[in-house]
This record gives sequence, structure tokens and C-alpha cells, in this order.
Amino acid sequence: MTGTSARHDIVARVRYGGQGGTPAVWSRDFALFFVARAAARLGDTMLPVALAAGLLQHGYGAGAVGLAMASTAASFAGLVVFGGVIADRFSTRRLMIGADLVRLVTQSLAAALFFAGHVVLWQICVIGVVNGVAGAVFQPGVASTVPRLASDIQGANGAIRIAESAAQLAGPALAGLLVGFASPGGVFAGHAATYAVSALCLLLLRLPPLPEGARAAGAGMRAFKADLVEGWREFRARTWLWGVIAVWCVYMIAVWGPTVPLVATEVVQQHGARAYGLINSALGAGTVVGGLLALRLRPRRMLRAGAIALFAFTGFPATVGAGLGVPAMAAGAAVAGAGMSFWGVMWATSVQTQVPPDVLNRIHAYDVAGSLAMMPVGQALAGPAADTLGAGHVLLVAGVMSIVVAIALLAVPAIRGLVRADAS
Repeated sequence: MTGTSARHDIVARVRYGGQGGTPAVWSRDFALFFVARAAARLGDTMLPVALAAGLLQHGYGAGAVGLAMASTAASFAGLVVFGGVIADRFSTRRLMIGADLVRLVTQSLAAALFFAGHVVLWQICVIGVVNGVAGAVFQPGVASTVPRLASDIQGANGAIRIAESAAQLAGPALAGLLVGFASPGGVFAGHAATYAVSALCLLLLRLPPLPEGARAAGAGMRAFKADLVEGWREFRARTWLWGVIAVWCVYMIAVWGPTVPLVATEVVQQHGARAYGLINSALGAGTVVGGLLALRLRPRRMLRAGAIALFAFTGFPATVGAGLGVPAMAAGAAVAGAGMSFWGVMWATSVQTQVPPDVLNRIHAYDVAGSLAMMPVGQALAGPAADTLGAGHVLLVAGVMSIVVAIALLAVPAIRGLVRADAS
């Protein structure tokens, strides 16, 4: 299928309700996928609380928390491109189920280590690396699953964003309670259970056939390399796509990378694990609002609207860096969550509707790899930077850089001028 005909096929499905009676959004299978994403996200939002509280409890500092988080991010970012090629060659549903089962085992092992009180940093990092590899196999299939389940792709992405946001709302608060009344091991056990739920939902899921014209996967190492090259060629041909990723590398180093571990350690040390759970729940509440806005608003230039929304993210690191009270931090997190969520729906929908389906898994893999490649760098540098400048100053710089990133996105004509695929 050529890029032009694939794009026209996608436009037709978005406008006229899909092929073969594909529901606009809701169906039994989409509901299963919805629950799977919500359950997995619930566990993922519990993890930073568990790592921060658990490692601090065992005598480690902010650098160890950042390193533990970076171990997962580094292996994920380094291998997700290969996961994209694999997803285009095998059943994405089976790959996602297998990845969930692997993470069920690793998080159960982490729970056992924390329950036993035998916590060694390198072991936690090894578990993180394995989780990252599993995530690299899992993630590429997410992008191609949404268009196969619903014809209203923006609506489906908005609904999934709300599900993940509701999990963001509940996960940190639940983790804070588990840490307070049980132990970090209980959080890891809960995290493992969420992967079991996700795997079960995906096992019951039935995906419709791939769009007509999607090519069959090749075989052999030579074909594997050819698939990588083809995916890179398709990625490089879209200025709006690689332009966003280039800007996002800066974002991960200077904003998101240091924000996650430093906010966790600063809030837990100064206000306790429950306060950190409250702030992350506020972030989740904001992302619910952003998802609802993405369901209602249909901007013609989606990436421009999303970039404008990203200005709001500065409230998250800046309020913590300024040492404001917990209510102010929660308010900043809520506003940041709304902006980030709205951007996420605009970006995901743009990729899924502008890219031919036969290369979508690989393009999404390049997207994710480029987006996250610098996150482990930012996380690993968070501790040394905080030791040198102070955690508060690093977070204030992250707040300023979040504004710079939004301006940079709007400054690129191909990004701000991209017209949605279903526009007249």
C-alpha cells in the first residue's frame, strides 16, 4: 500500500465509520483493551512511589532512585525500535501478552525482595532492565491496535487517555497507602497483579484483520534489516515527526528526566509518601481533564493545539522546586497533567492517522525510541545535578525548559502547520 492510498483509507475510516462495521469507539474488544491499558497504567503509576519510598527506606538516596528508574527507561528506549520490527512480523496481541507475563514475574520477584528486606540496588536495576525489554516488545503494538478497534481514532485515544489518567489518579494514592500501612513490597505485589489483569484482557481480545494491502512480514536477518531501514526511511520522510522527536529529546533530558525522580524524593523526604501520592493523584486528575478536552475539541492543526497546551506543564516541577506547600504543588500538577494529556492525544492521533498502517508499528517504535532515548540520561543526571545545584534549583530549571520546549515546537512550520488527516 502506498503512503497516499493508505492515508486516504485512514481518512475514509475516520470520516465514515470504518470498514466492515468497525465501531466508532466502543465495542467489546475495545472495552477489553481499555481495561488492559488502565490496569497496566495503574501499576506503572504506583512504581515511582514504591521505588522512592523503598530505596530511601533502605538507605539509598536520590541518585539510586534515578538510576533504578533509568535502568528500565534505557533498555526500553534502546530496544523498542527492534520491537517495532518484530510487531510488524508477528501477532501484536501475543507479543503484548507475553510481555505482560514477563513483567508479572519480575515485579513478583521485586515484591519478594522488599518483603524479605534484602534490597540490593543492582538487583533492582536488573529487574528494571528486564521490564524495559518487555516493554519494548509490548509498546509498538499499542499504536496499531487502536485503529483496528475503532474508526474514531481521536475519540479512542481520548478514551484510553482518560482510563490511563484515572489510573494515574488512583495509583499513587493507593501506593502511598500501601507504603504507609504495609510496605513497599506490597506496592510491587500490586504492580504485578495489574500485569496479570492486562494479560487476561488481551487474551480475551479479538483483533479484526489488518487493513487490506498491509504487507506480509518478511523472514530472515536480511529482511529484518530491510524492515529497519524501511521504517527509518518512512520516519525521516516526515519533518513534523522527526522534528517533534528532536525537540522531545531536549524535553526528556531537561524536564521529564529530572522531574520524576527529584519530585519523588523531594516530596517524600519533606512531606512523606502520602503527600507524594496526593500530588501524583492531582496530576492524574489533571490528565483526566485533558483527556475529556481531547474528546470534545477537534482542532484542525492538532500538533499546534497540543504544543500550546504543553505550556501548562511548567506548573509541576516549578511548584515543587519553589518549595511551595502541598496544595500548591497539587494544583501545579493538575494543570500540568491537563496540558500533557491533551498533547498526548493530539500526538498519538496524528501518528496513527498520518502514517500508513503497514509501517505504523515501526514508525511508532522510532517515535517512542526517539522520545525516550534521553530520559534515562536525564534521570541518571538528576542525582548529581541535585547534589551540585540543589534539587529545588534543578526543578526550577526544568520548569523553565518546559516553556522553551513548547516554544520550540511552535517554531517549526511543519509541526504547527500539520493539518489533521480527516480535515476537508
